[in-house]
Amino acid sequence: MQVAIVSDIHGNRHAFEAVLADIARTGAREVWCLGDIVGYGADPNDCCALAREHATLCLSGNHDLAVTGDLSLDEFSRGAALAARWTQEVIDPDHRDWLASLSPKGVGGEVGLYHASPRDPVWEYVLSALLAELCLDAADQRICLVGHSHVALSFVRRDGEPATGEPRRGDDELDLAGGEWILNPGSVGQPRDGDARAAWLMLDTTSWTGSWRRTEYDIAGAGAAIRAARLPDSLAERLEYGQ
Repeated sequence: MQVAIVSDIHGNRHAFEAVLADIARTGAREVWCLGDIVGYGADPNDCCALAREHATLCLSGNHDLAVTGDLSLDEFSRGAALAARWTQEVIDPDHRDWLASLSPKGVGGEVGLYHASPRDPVWEYVLSALLAELCLDAADQRICLVGHSHVALSFVRRDGEPATGEPRRGDDELDLAGGEWILNPGSVGQPRDGDARAAWLMLDTTSWTGSWRRTEYDIAGAGAAIRAARLPDSLAERLEYGQ
């Protein structure tokens, strides 16, 4: 079965709509979301509605937990905290309650889903082979999906070998049939790997292959929405650079 994996949407309706349109043109049977539906962007209600309509599985991320009050805003950067407070003021109560019902970890068939990592589903950034090694030790599944870092990555540990990893670009494809894997689709709403296009992953759970995708979207429109909401200008500017 082909499954589209999305993460870190961050209230960016323009990016999410473009990715969902791209997914609709593929053979994907389901959409799995790894959390942070809301956050830095100006359209939290639209993104919640889209996730509720299209995602078969959906996790909560640390920004979602901040908006629901389950995490203290003191744990966030100034820009993230300002965006979370604004989101708390504008989000529909029904969407807030839905976010509160989600968990930062889950299982999709034989695949483990975590917003951040198998060791810490809320906060840990898996950005090194050493951390990937520790996370694979803690994982119950051979293949794990993580988000949170906003960087498209893969880590693999084959029998008798240490874990290794590398960043992933659009159109990268991997054979996942052997070894243990941690896969990060990258961010839909705020990529941080130098590519401003929205990032996502196509996972085939029959052939066990993974294909990283990038989708063009209206970056100027997303930035204009952030500025119109009087959120920090830096949140709009960084979208242009994928940082």
